[in-house]
Amino acid sequence: MPNKGAGERIRELRELQNYTREVFAEKVDISEKFLYEIEVGKKGFSADTLCRISQVLSVSCDYIMLGEEKEHRGMEKIICVLETIGPKQRSKVQDVLKMLSEMCDGL
Repeated sequence: MPNKGAGERIRELRELQNYTREVFAEKVDISEKFLYEIEVGKKGFSADTLCRISQVLSVSCDYIMLGEEKEHRGMEKIICVLETIGPKQRSKVQDVLKMLSEMCDGL
């Protein structure tokens, strides 16, 4: 059964992580055409495909299907961004986050 909201969330997260439709479809082991049909709400997908999609996007199946924001949703977005940068930049970002955390502790 198609789920337009789930397809929109998949597309949004895929684009946030800078995956092309081609690369993402390959990672999930589905065709690019099928991914397009999911994203525009024309096709549904199996639980197995949902699990693979959620793993690649580093989000819960619940978020993809229901759009439920959870407490750690902000953390998932940070993880998505960190996965797109190299180790050297990641180290610098971690240093900045540590400084910000220490500043917040002092408030």
